[in-house]
Amino acid sequence: MFRQADPVVVETPAGAVRGLRDGSGERFRALPYAAAPTGAGRFAPPAPHPGWSGVRDGTRPSPTAPQPARDFGRLDMAPYFGPGWAPGEEYLTVDVHTPAVDGGRRPVMVFVHGGGFVTGSNRAALYDGGAFARDGVVLVTVNYRLGIPGFLDLAGAPANRGLLDVLAALGWVRDTIATFGGDPENVTVFGQSAGATLVGALLATPEAAGLFRRAIVQSGSGTGAFTPEQARRVTAAAAAALGVEPTAEAFAPVPDERFLAILPALAGLDLRTRTAMDPLAGLSPFSLVLPVQPADGLADGPARDVDLLIGTNTQEGHLYLVPQGALESTTEADVLDLAGRVHADPETALAARRAARPDETPGELRSAVLGQALFEAGTVRMAQAHARISGGRTYVYSFGYGSTALDGRLGAAHTVELPFVFDIADKPWLHGDNRLLGPAPAPAGLAPRVHGAWVAFAGTGNPGWAPYTPQRLAVEILGA
Repeated sequence: MFRQADPVVVETPAGAVRGLRDGSGERFRALPYAAAPTGAGRFAPPAPHPGWSGVRDGTRPSPTAPQPARDFGRLDMAPYFGPGWAPGEEYLTVDVHTPAVDGGRRPVMVFVHGGGFVTGSNRAALYDGGAFARDGVVLVTVNYRLGIPGFLDLAGAPANRGLLDVLAALGWVRDTIATFGGDPENVTVFGQSAGATLVGALLATPEAAGLFRRAIVQSGSGTGAFTPEQARRVTAAAAAALGVEPTAEAFAPVPDERFLAILPALAGLDLRTRTAMDPLAGLSPFSLVLPVQPADGLADGPARDVDLLIGTNTQEGHLYLVPQGALESTTEADVLDLAGRVHADPETALAARRAARPDETPGELRSAVLGQALFEAGTVRMAQAHARISGGRTYVYSFGYGSTALDGRLGAAHTVELPFVFDIADKPWLHGDNRLLGPAPAPAGLAPRVHGAWVAFAGTGNPGWAPYTPQRLAVEILGA
C-alpha cells in the first residue's frame, strides 16, 4: 500500500512532471496546455506551450484567470468559486486525477467549470476528482480565459477566446492523456452553467470534430450566445469605461486590474435588440458571441457523432433570489421587469405561467422565469435538435433534489447537482444552513446514482435510462 501522498514522476510530450499518489489515485496539477496569455497575447488565440526542462512541480495548484469576487448573500459559495483570482501568468492549465499512470486506456472526462463567463477555476473544492479516479475514470479539469480577455468581442482579436482555450485543452488531452492512463479515443467533455454552454458550443464547432466522443451539458443553454449586435454594445461600454478604442491593440496595454475595475460599469446593460432578447437576463455582460445559436448550428459541428447527456435542475432560478432574500421581497413589478428582458411578449408569457401555476408567489414566478430563460428553454432546444440528428444518442435528465439550505428555501437551485455528480455530497463543508446542501444529510444513494450515471455514460454512452427521441421525449428524474 502506498503512503499518503507519495511522489510520482511521469514524462509527458512537454517534459517531465511530478505529481502525488495517494489512496484515490495519482494527481497532477497546473499542467499547461497553452502558453501564458500576457499583454497582447491575452487577445490572441492560445499559443503552444514551449515545454520545459527538468522535472516540473505538478503538486501545487496553478494561478487562476483574473476575476472579480462574487457574493451570493447568505449562501457560502466558496466551494463553487474557489479562491477567486490567484494572480500569476501561467493559468491556462489543467489538473489531472487518474487511477494510475500505468499505460491503461481508461475513459477520460474533461470538466469545464461555470461562473458566468467571469469567475471560477478548476481549484474549486466541488471539482474533486477522487470519486472519478476511484471508479476508473481519468478526470481532467480546465482553466480558461474569463471576462474581457476571454469573451469581449474586439476588432483585431478572434472571438470567443475562452472557447478557443477549451479547444486547445482538448487538443492537449488528445496528445497527452495516454501518458496518464487515459484513452484519447474515449473522451467525454462536460461542463456546468457557463461551462455547459461552452460544451454545447463545441457541438456546433467544426474544429472540435474528433476531440471528444461524448458531451454532458449540466444547466447550460443551447441558446445562451450573444448576437454580434449585442456584443458590440458590451464592447462599446467597456471601451468607454476604459477611455480607449474598441480594438485589441488599444486594450493590449491595459492591466488586468483595470479590466476588473470597470466590470460594474458593464452590469445591467440593456442587450435587447430588434431580433434578440438578453439570453443571460442581465446576469453577465459576457457570453459566447455567435451569429447562430449553438442549438441551431449542430449540423456545422461534430454533434451528429457525439452522445449527449443534458439536463437542468427544477428550481434553477432560486440561486439568484433566495440567498439575497429576494424570493420573499420580489414584487409584481420585478417579475414584469425580468420578463421584459427575456420575452418579446412578457405579458403573454407571464399569463401562461400563471394559468399553469396560479398559486405561485411573485418570487416563485420570478425564479421560474429566470430558470426558463437562462437554462431550461435552451436545454430543451438543444436536446430536441440533437435528438433529430443523432439517432438515439440523446439522454435528458431533470435534477429535483432540494437543498435544505437557508431555512429550507434554496431547493433544487442552480449548482445543487454538482456534489452529487462528483460524489462528494457527504462532505461536512457542504452542510449547514448557509452551505450549499443545507443542514440535512444528502439522501442515501442519490450521489452514487447520479455519479454512477455520469461514469456509465462516459464509458458506454448510456447513463442507464431510455434515450430522448423525437418520438419519445424521455426525461429521467433524479432526486425528485
